[in-house]
Amino acid sequence: MMLLATDLDGTFLGGKRVDRLQLYRLIRQNENIKLVFVTGRGVETVLPLLNHPIIPRPSYVISDVGATVVDGHTLEPVEPIQAGIEDKWPGIFTIKQAFSNIEGLRFQEVPQQRRCSFYYDDSTDLDAVNAIASAMNCYVLLSAGKYLDILPNGTSKGSTLRQLVEHIGIADNAVLVAGDTLNDLSLYQTGYKGVVVGQAEEALYEATSGNPTVYAAEAPGAGGIIEAIQHYTDFRKFYLTAGAKKKIKQSGETQLLMVYHRLPFDKEVVDGVERRVPPKSPNGIIPSLLGFFEKGRSGVWIGEDVVEKHETGLARNEYINEDRYPNLIASAIPLSKKDIDLFYRIFSKEAFWPTIFSFVDKASFNHSHWAHYVKINKLFADRIAEEADQDALVWIHEYNLWMVPGFLRQLRPDVKIGFFHHTAFPPADVFNIIPWRREIIGSLLQCDFVSFHIPRYVENFVDVLRSHAPVKVIERVNAAKQFLTYSCALGIDQMTKKVEVGNRLIRLGAQPVGINVDNIKRIYALKKTKQRIATLEKRTSGKQIVLSVERLDYVKGPLEKIQAFGELLHEHPELHGKIELINICTPPSQGMKVYDKIRQELDRAVGQINGRYSNLEWTPIRYFYRSVPFEEVVTYYAIADIAWITPLRDGLNLVAKEYVAVQGQKEDADGVLVLSEFAGASVELPYAVLTNPYDAKNLKDSLLHAIHMEKSERVLRMRRLYEIISYYDIERWGKEFIQELEYAAHSEPLR
Repeated sequence: MMLLATDLDGTFLGGKRVDRLQLYRLIRQNENIKLVFVTGRGVETVLPLLNHPIIPRPSYVISDVGATVVDGHTLEPVEPIQAGIEDKWPGIFTIKQAFSNIEGLRFQEVPQQRRCSFYYDDSTDLDAVNAIASAMNCYVLLSAGKYLDILPNGTSKGSTLRQLVEHIGIADNAVLVAGDTLNDLSLYQTGYKGVVVGQAEEALYEATSGNPTVYAAEAPGAGGIIEAIQHYTDFRKFYLTAGAKKKIKQSGETQLLMVYHRLPFDKEVVDGVERRVPPKSPNGIIPSLLGFFEKGRSGVWIGEDVVEKHETGLARNEYINEDRYPNLIASAIPLSKKDIDLFYRIFSKEAFWPTIFSFVDKASFNHSHWAHYVKINKLFADRIAEEADQDALVWIHEYNLWMVPGFLRQLRPDVKIGFFHHTAFPPADVFNIIPWRREIIGSLLQCDFVSFHIPRYVENFVDVLRSHAPVKVIERVNAAKQFLTYSCALGIDQMTKKVEVGNRLIRLGAQPVGINVDNIKRIYALKKTKQRIATLEKRTSGKQIVLSVERLDYVKGPLEKIQAFGELLHEHPELHGKIELINICTPPSQGMKVYDKIRQELDRAVGQINGRYSNLEWTPIRYFYRSVPFEEVVTYYAIADIAWITPLRDGLNLVAKEYVAVQGQKEDADGVLVLSEFAGASVELPYAVLTNPYDAKNLKDSLLHAIHMEKSERVLRMRRLYEIISYYDIERWGKEFIQELEYAAHSEPLR
């Protein structure tokens, strides 16, 4: 049996996250370890820890600097220890009255019982305080040069712990005490084995330096406790036993915090019970990001969680998957649905989304909504600051968290901040219409590494910087290694890699998101997938299938495409009955009214074309306005002769890559990708047929080119496209970002 009696703040709750998780896991796995919280806090402030999903529940809680002792499960007082302390206590009102005239003494409004806490300063007459306390059968405990506690004589953390150990019948040599401040000194005066954890108060080191039963650990917090358990022969067996039960993986890498507006799992309610399920997102970004933690890397995933309004102040930390990611915690920021809707679905989509994609006429700027946006961003920054170890790496995702770096740098100048834009980034004359452009750029300049999909967006960002401050370009690189240069609308020959702005050195990158090719291979190989493909091929036999998959959004140009297809049918009657457009249009998030008008126009256009040209054997447009499961979309990718991907603007476009990935599974893949040259993916997929979605004639001509392309050319193009998306997959994207952030973290700072 072993009893661990530990202080909380700075000790059991302190140190590196990975050490805390290891210690908590060790205690949970070993039923022969009893845990006692010994704290200066009032018992009420300890209650949130007792039902924490990660922190083990203590057998007992000693609080109020030893003045309160309760059972950790029932919260009932431990008698007769509690009664003995109560008998000596004159009462809080008597104490407050007795000390009311002492200069420099201010009462602390904190939950407390059988003790009275004050702040004191240099003007406080400590001799007078001691005299009054002694006359009332109490004593004075000072800590940190500013805190003063009045306690019943003979009451301390150490004395109450000793009584508790005797009460429950634990042998003295089975007890380990742990602390980090002079407030914990009485624990080391019990004669039990002890550990002063790393980075403790210097005064505690000095006070315990001659004590042969006290071990001074190097690691702070929980790491120091683990160090002591391994140090003491009597306790080492508990560590080894726990390790034998379940090997604890630790990578030794720097802690990594993922900051995303969503958590890495979805929730669904079945029979009234909420449960977590894997994310439905098909492109594999979330599974890829989770992959960084499979080898035991310490990490925290910070995202929003919709809760009832009265629960918004309650932080929620829990394992994501303890077996697979043993040192990764999900730290949820609880927000009401109203908060999330205003922050993301209304303000971000009405102000930033249209600006990012250069649809400035659709942008709407509301200053009160901006204030709410900033408030939410600060919540994210505050949480990161709380969860991050010293020098941790922080990876922030997407434009709806633009203000997080600025707040975070003030709170934690030690951390290294990386930011990835999953969207496009507009030129300076467009971005600068945002009323809060200076605040946003000021925040992004606090990053160590800022990354985008393609070099053009990097250069747009640098131009925006130049419109706000002097910029010194430190390094430029050729874009041709991975991207098209002069041959398309978004091409560029060189890209800025490193800039100096003010006194900050910022690394820049172009890293287009890849896709999970292995997952697509798996889905394609399923028996039910093959069966559905065979069924669809039979139904569409004799027709060339043109496929369009997109979310309903004016940015995607859905109406322009449908109108061009209608014109194509009008101008080329020989295609009637021989070509069919399958148009899968995913609805936007619920509550987004901004897309209502375009949906009505799209429905009308599809209806007019089908009404004009369809007959009993042929419907020119198969229109699906619904969310289609990715497994089903894969079957459409497989049967499509042409993927017609024509957004007016797009940060990247993963649909194009998914189509190529599925086609690449076929023995003699001959699908043709027709892709807008204003989609970011156009500069990394040179074997696609590029089209200008703003030009109806070009839209029709490029589609005709694909329809009439020779099979040998189709096969060659698709083979080359598949080589590209297989090499630059989702895993490579994630690893390259982390490598760049780590490189930035180890760069010499400017002086």
